Amino acid sequence: MQAAINVALQAPKIEVPIGAVVVLDGDIIATAHNRRESDFDPTAHAEILALRKAGEILKRWNLNDCDIYVTLEPCAMCAGAIVNARIRTLYFGAFDKRFGAVKSLYNIGTDAKQNHTFNAVGGVMESDCAKLLTNFFIKIRSKGK
Repeated sequence: MQAAINVALQAPKIEVPIGAVVVLDGDIIATAHNRRESDFDPTAHAEILALRKAGEILKRWNLNDCDIYVTLEPCAMCAGAIVNARIRTLYFGAFDKRFGAVKSLYNIGTDAKQNHTFNAVGGVMESDCAKLLTNFFIKIRSKGK
């Protein structure tokens, strides 16, 4: 998770600092941070970008032997992408009570009605991950005053 935090810290100041890291056999193969603001792309979430990179590197879409680490609980779009990538295990830091689609609001990825499920472990380095977001939004709000 520390690697995902480090990636989140590399995001430009206009981006919500969320980092994602895809791991295969204990090695980091792809990393990404949010790029929604930079790319003017509503789908440019850290998870989506990291999954795309992993697929390009491995030359396959099926990532069933990979794990993903994300600093914030994925939204519905990202949780769906993780299902479709066939990720083995998702590890995430902070819970997202407003948009979290893996444990907080929904159970995307762990619901047996889907064609693929993944293991989900939340709260990994939770306070460190939450602090990234809290600090970001404090800065944003202080600029608005």
